[in-house]
Amino acid sequence: MSLPSDTPQGIADALGYLQHHLHKLTERQNVSENNINTTLVALTMQLQQLTQLVANPFPPSILNISPPPVPSPPVSLPPTLMVRQTRPKLSCLPDFSGECYNSCMFLNSCSLYIHLAPEQFYDEQERILWALIFFKGSRTAKWSKNMFC
Repeated sequence: MSLPSDTPQGIADALGYLQHHLHKLTERQNVSENNINTTLVALTMQLQQLTQLVANPFPPSILNISPPPVPSPPVSLPPTLMVRQTRPKLSCLPDFSGECYNSCMFLNSCSLYIHLAPEQFYDEQERILWALIFFKGSRTAKWSKNMFC
């Protein structure tokens, strides 16, 4: 922008100063907008991954595996001599906060528990609802609450 030749030097200097700072502020705004857009894309991807995880928390290969048949007790032994089969004691799953670094661990824990105790679940919906019990992080708790409201 050119100024008239009769513009006092003080005004011209002040205008130059203001234009310089306006340019700097515009650059900072552009950097901030780029950072916001990058963060928004990352958050959208994480939300899609979480939605897919909840919609299908078990890989197809895990869902199609049926538990091994329970062997029938030997007929020749009297009931008092039969050895009772014991199952491993299952511990409670850790709470899931929604952090990416522990999502695989949580998914594996759920899958193992369901395989070790399939009789505790009637169907897939019950497995999903059971897994939602452990969604106790701030983001996951809000998300799971929306599933029931």
